[in-house]
Formats: sequence, C-alpha cells, structure tokens
Amino acid sequence: MEDSPILIRPFRATDLPDLRRITVESFGSVALEQMLEHKFGVWNGRDWKARKADHIDDDVAQGAEGCFVAERGGEILGYITIRLDRVNGKGRIPNLAVVEEARGLGLGRRLINHAVDYMRAQGMKLAQIETMASNAIGQHLYPSCGFEEVGRQVHYAMRL
Repeated sequence: MEDSPILIRPFRATDLPDLRRITVESFGSVALEQMLEHKFGVWNGRDWKARKADHIDDDVAQGAEGCFVAERGGEILGYITIRLDRVNGKGRIPNLAVVEEARGLGLGRRLINHAVDYMRAQGMKLAQIETMASNAIGQHLYPSCGFEEVGRQVHYAMRL
C-alpha cells in the first residue's frame, strides 16, 4: 500500500465517518471549538470533537461536489472542502486535514492546488482560506501556496 500512488478523488457518502475521525485527530489544539471548550467547558452534552466533526457534515450538506479526498490504496489520508459563493465569484476552503502519518509528503499542498483548480473551473475569481494564529502549519503552507494575508480576526465568546 505504501508504494501505491496518492490519488485525489471526489467525496463519497461512505467517506463521511473517516473524514469526521480525521478532523478530530488533525485539528486538536488549533480548533476554535477546543478553545471554546477550554474556556467554558462542555455544554449541551457535546464536546469540541463532536462540534468540530459537525463542520464536515455541514460542508458536505452545503455541497458534497466541493469535497475531495486523498487516498492511497483505499486508505483515506486527507481531505479538503470547498464552498462556492457563485453570486460573488468567491470560493472558500473551510476545512483541510491530513492524517499525521501522511504529513510532510506535500499532500496538503496537493489538496489546496486541487481545490484552487476546481474553483477556477467553476468560474470563481477569488479563493479564500483562513487559519487560527496557533496553526503554524497553516500559517506556513497557505502563503507558500500563493495566498496572501489580508486581515486578522479575533474571536470572542460568552457563556449564556
């Protein structure tokens, strides 16, 4: 399986459990949902992992055709999700994750390039991606793929 090529393919509904698992394993300390839980504790009986995994469900529900999976020999190594704003010609990458064992292989870059090519083919004029300040990988990878920082956002929350 190690010698098999890594392929990027469209999402299949059967991928969802793996994508949810990879999301939880990959984001950890760089997930806003975990930061919220660290500050406020668990609420509604759902921890940060459940809430973060829900983001993938939302991405797929908004447009499964904009979700791509990287696999080698049938094993999912990562994924990227894309949301298109066709009215304004803007594509956004809400989630990108690569399993720890596959990091350093250039897979994140390949997934981003695939997403950007998809956005172009869909007629988008602008691509957007964001990351938390604590995500050193994203802060290095995204500019190296051609993205430029245009602003910073501060997240505030309060218990109700």
